[in-house]
Amino acid sequence: MLVDPDFFSELDRFELMVRKRVSTAYAGSRKSLLLGRGLVAVGHREYVPGDDFRSIDWRVYARTERLFVKQFEEEKSLTLHVLLDVSGSMGFGSPPKFDYAARLALGVAYLVGRQNERFSVSCFSEDVDVARPRRGMHHLSSVIRMLEGVKPSGVTSFDRCMAQYQGFIRSRSLVVLISDFLFDSESLLSGIYRFARNELLVLQVLDPFELGFGVRGDVRFVDLESGGSVEVDVSPRFAREYRARLESHNNRIRGVCDEIGASYHMFPTDKPIFDSFFEIMRV
Repeated sequence: MLVDPDFFSELDRFELMVRKRVSTAYAGSRKSLLLGRGLVAVGHREYVPGDDFRSIDWRVYARTERLFVKQFEEEKSLTLHVLLDVSGSMGFGSPPKFDYAARLALGVAYLVGRQNERFSVSCFSEDVDVARPRRGMHHLSSVIRMLEGVKPSGVTSFDRCMAQYQGFIRSRSLVVLISDFLFDSESLLSGIYRFARNELLVLQVLDPFELGFGVRGDVRFVDLESGGSVEVDVSPRFAREYRARLESHNNRIRGVCDEIGASYHMFPTDKPIFDSFFEIMRV
């Protein structure tokens, strides 16, 4: 089980923090955090499954025989898009990195959903499984069931997946990318740049072993994505070079996030999960 009921109860103490983050991100782009129905209609858009039937404009249907919904000022509210890496490398560790990453995804979705905002959690590896943003705790329950059935596998095609998803975002949104980001830097940076016009959170999840690299001697490493393996004599010098390259790689991620105004956080899986949420929600 990824989460228990106490997990969400504990998250409730972050409600004011997430409200502040949302309000800060969208100051000037909408009238308030939650405007509600019954205000000025600002147009129409085609009906999609999950929309409220009460918002359908039946007069337009009588003329066109197509379903359209009225757009109110409420339609300017926040939409959350969580993109979660489910490639083979996320299965590394005990417990796997995926478990920690999935809890981050569910927690952010829950906190935004509590504000009556739309949210989705989409999984990616070689391709992205696009999920449509919806409101409500019933939607969160379906996301939990989906994630509990995930077994990390496959090779990461990060920029390709981000390009696929980029076209799905129709308006300024909050985008949360969750991954170990242990793949080609050029693909990584290109993929992050695609969401530069949105409020962006980049959350890196790593196992403590990947950070400390505390092994010595002859070691056989297996790539969980490609299945390839290599035997290495891990000397203290080799370990220092590994840690230096990882730090340089992560600094490149942090640098591009600073450049486009995104928030970057790196979490080892042994960090208490609610400490991570405090760091994410702090503005």
